[in-house]
Amino acid sequence: MDALTQYLEQNQDRFLDDLKAALRIPSISAQSAHRADVRRCAEHFAKHMKAIGLTRAEVVDTPGHPVVYGEWLGAPGAPTMLLYGHYDVQPPDPLELWQSPPFEPTLRDGRLYARGACDDKGQVYMHFSAMAAHFAVNGRLPVNVKLVIEGEEESGSDSLEGFLRAWKDRLGADVIVVSDTSMLGPDQPSLCYALRGLLYTEIHVVGPARDLHSGEFGGAVMNPANALSAIIAGLKDGDGRITVPGFYDRVRALTPTELAAIRALPFDDAGFLRESGAPAPFGEKGFSTYERITSRPTLDVNGMWSGYIGDGAKTVLPSFAGAKVSMRLVPDQDPEPLFPAFEAHVRRLAPPGVTVKVINHHGAVPFITDPDHPMLQAAYRALARAWTKKPALIREGGSIPVMATFQEVLGLPSILMGFGLHDDQVHAPNEKYSLTSFHGGTKSCAYLYEELAKR
Repeated sequence: MDALTQYLEQNQDRFLDDLKAALRIPSISAQSAHRADVRRCAEHFAKHMKAIGLTRAEVVDTPGHPVVYGEWLGAPGAPTMLLYGHYDVQPPDPLELWQSPPFEPTLRDGRLYARGACDDKGQVYMHFSAMAAHFAVNGRLPVNVKLVIEGEEESGSDSLEGFLRAWKDRLGADVIVVSDTSMLGPDQPSLCYALRGLLYTEIHVVGPARDLHSGEFGGAVMNPANALSAIIAGLKDGDGRITVPGFYDRVRALTPTELAAIRALPFDDAGFLRESGAPAPFGEKGFSTYERITSRPTLDVNGMWSGYIGDGAKTVLPSFAGAKVSMRLVPDQDPEPLFPAFEAHVRRLAPPGVTVKVINHHGAVPFITDPDHPMLQAAYRALARAWTKKPALIREGGSIPVMATFQEVLGLPSILMGFGLHDDQVHAPNEKYSLTSFHGGTKSCAYLYEELAKR
């Protein structure tokens, strides 16, 4: 066993304690009540970056939450890696479903439970730990590093594009590295080469000027809740296809090589269904479960509200109904032209007797990169060193909005090397991160720096 690997294994408890300290900070970017906590978390990250050996670490103000920037450029002639991650987290609600407090990290059965344990504090701290190990063993890193750790990923990354454009000249690098994705299984390392994009909307349906007695007015005026139900029912057909005109026009079909690779993946359909807790699978007709969650677009209702929902009965005809509707997009779909098409379709589906407003909250362009690029092949070798199974090349169903921005602004290849699992319950109560993922991911990151140095 080489000295680096030995150090990584001997210091696992210390690395875990470092992560726990960060997890105790409720850095919820979407809630204004936690604005001070978000800044406190940014300052905590910057302090830790200095402590592990980076020569520069600072909290950079933006119109929203701050960005933490760090660097170590002590490897002349070696490649420069730009690490991206985020320190903000999703709200923990509903709190009553947590088995332990969301901001008091708790170990149970080899898993660390806390909001942000996997998404994304745990995965950023893998890199911090890997860098600390290199500094401790070798006194240096094999590559130059720059770090951009943002505080708005979970609320749309509104300030990050401006930061990247303003700092473009200082962010020069050879490759972008992101650890905010998943593995196919607990012992199956995976290298992601594509992410879905996002279009997040809200629909408001207004009918009468006030709530009405359903006995006096029911059947005589349009009920906004009924109208909204009709609209939502019309957004998909019986085969699970989205009915927005032109929605599929720019969907990039998988190549025969990609289809063959998907069929060869060790994807467990039955296990995936068990993790979801759903009684049966459902999705767009003609596609496998893996295709549906990675390479096909989706449309889902994320929330609905209207009328009386308290205890007992209240015979009311509500004056308002609302829904939040999101769409996951795939290459080469673009949320900007899709929104007006979606808005127009919603209005066409609305029955007479109501007015409709459609809001565009935010969007993200899908991301795809070349899995054969030498930088990605370096990541492949690192994963092969750290794990016993051959790494899988995968697409990821989620979105990292900044990836397309990175591609546009900096024009660099990107390595998406994450270690989450499908049952980590990110964005849900009882989010967790497996210690196998955390320690295996830390080792993978440490080896990645060495493999990148080989060019």
